[in-house]
Amino acid sequence: MANGRSPSVKDVAASAGVSLGTVSNVMNRPEVVSPATRERVERAMAELGFVRNESARQLRAGTSRTLAYVMLDGSNPFFHDVAQGIELAAEDADLSLFICNSNGRADREAVHLDRLMQQRVQGVLITPVDPEAPHLAEIGRRGIPIVIVDRVGAGGASCSVAVDDVLGGRIAVEHLAEQGHTRVAVVGGPESIGQVRERVEGARQIWAELGLPPGDLTYLPTSALTVAEGRSAGERLAGIPARRRPTAAFCANDLLALGLLQQGIGAGLRVPEDLAIVGFDDIEFAAAAAVPLTSVRQPRQELGRSAAQLVLDEATNPEHRHQQLSFVPELVARASTVARPRPH
Repeated sequence: MANGRSPSVKDVAASAGVSLGTVSNVMNRPEVVSPATRERVERAMAELGFVRNESARQLRAGTSRTLAYVMLDGSNPFFHDVAQGIELAAEDADLSLFICNSNGRADREAVHLDRLMQQRVQGVLITPVDPEAPHLAEIGRRGIPIVIVDRVGAGGASCSVAVDDVLGGRIAVEHLAEQGHTRVAVVGGPESIGQVRERVEGARQIWAELGLPPGDLTYLPTSALTVAEGRSAGERLAGIPARRRPTAAFCANDLLALGLLQQGIGAGLRVPEDLAIVGFDDIEFAAAAAVPLTSVRQPRQELGRSAAQLVLDEATNPEHRHQQLSFVPELVARASTVARPRPH
């Protein structure tokens, strides 16, 4: 506009020679407007540079055209892949997506959720620090659909989408045992993280079922699920006397496994001949490592897409029933555990 004011619906109506109601219909119910009138209104919008005030429309409606995902760790590529699946489902529903990062902190998570409630988002997807935290239940009490991602929600009070982490730990360690390893390290992460506890539990279960000595399964906890902590675990592993030192390691995620791989190669170890390594998640970097990493694959994008579909169903379907979806993990064997045959 010449005076610097943003063009309004009234300006569009005057320019196109139609009523305010007709302009509103073109924006919200274009199928009820004749093609010729719709074209005239759209041309007036383009000429004036009109942009609809979505915030005002959402305020009147009491909700937004937005979903939100609160991820647990923004530095972990796994959660970015989950977010991509959510985004694809949001795009299909003509919605936008907010992405927040709690960075594993319950206080930060609570602040994000409070702000999202103020924004009246249409639904919240979250990989929580604690799935039983009271502030998660508060979201539901406010009438905002919520889906727990990569964890199982407490008591079935909300939908959840997860992978069977206990099974994942089992198949990882069973694979190492099948390769002939009888001394294995389990490189965990913070025990406050449910996925870590369940993966470690699965490793211990299968070890006992295979009848292997409990003392030959070495647990190496870490303070975080990071490459740096994987390197640190590798240093601790190297400090174990040779006669007791594990010949293989199962890491609670791929970042730990990549750090362990890096430290091992730097120390002159051959992988997998001296140390076999299995990760978890099968992020893109796993296959691209110096020694391609064996990993327990999670269907990352499918987790996100399924979670978004559940939250949208709850938001729009009066007959919605909460579901707890569980996906089956899959071992992808690569060179970090399966030695290539030597050429003759």
